[in-house]
Amino acid sequence: MLSAFGRAFRTPDLRRKLLFTIAIMSLFRVGSFIPTPGVDYGNVQQCIEGQQDNSLLGLINVFSGGALLQLSVFALGIMPYITASIIVQLLRVVIPRFEALHKEGQSGQTKLTQYTRYLTIALAILQSTTVITTARQGLLFPGCDLAVIADDTVLTAVLMVITMTAGTGLVMWLGELITERGVGNGMSLLIFTSIAASFPTALWSIAGGANGVLNFTIMIVVIVLVVGLVVFVEQSQRRIPVQYAKRMVGRRMYGGTSTYIPIKINMSGVIPVIFAASILALPGLIAQFGDQQSDWVIWISNNLVQPSEPLYIALYTLMIIFFCFFYTSITFNPDEVADNMKKYGGFIPGIRAGRPTAEYLDYVITRITSAGSLYLALVALIPTLVLVFLGVTTNLPFGGSSILIVVGVGLETVKQIDSQLQQRHYEGFLR
Repeated sequence: MLSAFGRAFRTPDLRRKLLFTIAIMSLFRVGSFIPTPGVDYGNVQQCIEGQQDNSLLGLINVFSGGALLQLSVFALGIMPYITASIIVQLLRVVIPRFEALHKEGQSGQTKLTQYTRYLTIALAILQSTTVITTARQGLLFPGCDLAVIADDTVLTAVLMVITMTAGTGLVMWLGELITERGVGNGMSLLIFTSIAASFPTALWSIAGGANGVLNFTIMIVVIVLVVGLVVFVEQSQRRIPVQYAKRMVGRRMYGGTSTYIPIKINMSGVIPVIFAASILALPGLIAQFGDQQSDWVIWISNNLVQPSEPLYIALYTLMIIFFCFFYTSITFNPDEVADNMKKYGGFIPGIRAGRPTAEYLDYVITRITSAGSLYLALVALIPTLVLVFLGVTTNLPFGGSSILIVVGVGLETVKQIDSQLQQRHYEGFLR
């Protein structure tokens, strides 16, 4: 594999793409440390020390590579775009116009991409306003009495909103540049960069505590095992055979070929984990605005804030399983697949075309999603449970799901590099 990377850098076209991608990722990291106008950088650095935020803002902070708590120009990171993409995808079920655009091919996808961009800017305005309001009220850093915004005026707040929103637009543009002129999916690589940048700090804090060397070693072993599990499962798929009947079109014969429908064990990716973490983070965020001595705030703080609490773990697992089935039902429609197969003369051996095929696909998808949802919940919880067992208070950023994102993006990027190498050398990573 290392020799393949060497060949990649010796290929001029591919070398330019790789260097361009690395340059954009580096620019993204630099922007994560440039403070927004009006922010007291020194006070922010003092307040960040010792913070362990498990709220919704903490989730956004992970996807921004720590830029949110820095209140930088890239504070919101890629999170508004992710949210907008998910919303547009879910609206296909509700709005017939969106479903029609989805079926129109490239022109329809271009229109949906425009809607996603507009919604991203709107969400960026909303989220930046929320972050700035939270910072002005002292809720962004609980327990820190220092003022993180030096000039507490409306004009400064408006300037900060404009800056953060512009930063989100720039991040979105950088991601699209990587997709167009670099290697891999730009948005995924920016998420990869944000999450991977927070790993060294988290692991170093584990090594610096009591029994640090032992805990650090155990955590590294667990991460390696989880990475192996993720690679094994993400590469696994159920292949449903499909046979196409021969048919005459004019004087030419078409069809008569055999193919298959690849169904991954985890068809929903990491989206269910993001949904579950976002929903469970809302009670803690709401509780910050309430009376800290009231019973309901105390109950939320004791049960729904720390990922190690039994109720949090139970709800987290159930939500992941639910959203796995929910998101899979949206992205894979057995009736649509069965109709397309019937339209082009395809059938599954032993299964009649039409309704029986749709029922068979639904049966297979249900069984596979059951296993995939349990796998996703297991990957999301293993690192957190291990840290609880070791008695370590430091949490890995976004739990085991961060490993799932990093490994998944890495696999897809390596596949794209491999495919481009195969076009030139016909061997890729394998001799």
